[in-house]
Amino acid sequence: MKLQIKVDDSTGKIDDACFKTFGCGSAIASSSIATEWVKGKQLEEVLTIKNTEIAKHLSFPPVKLHDSMLAEDAIKAAVKDYQAKQTKKKTGNTEASPAEKAVNA
Repeated sequence: MKLQIKVDDSTGKIDDACFKTFGCGSAIASSSIATEWVKGKQLEEVLTIKNTEIAKHLSFPPVKLHDSMLAEDAIKAAVKDYQAKQTKKKTGNTEASPAEKAVNA
């Protein structure tokens, strides 16, 4: 599960979000609801979204809770990635991270 966010630098709000998920329908539904819930919210606000809220909203049975956990983790990872890139911009560090080097290879 991969979640990408577009953030308005002046307001700190998430303008858009999209996902790529390989897996079952529950994983796709979790990703989809995550993108809807993060749009228009501040970065700090989306970090409060919990997998239990996603699972409850989608009426998941206990066996499918791992899919909502993946969505929560994807939200946190997207925010962390955005913040890391902003820090890199501010410090003027143009050195690509190992992950970015792998993607660009």
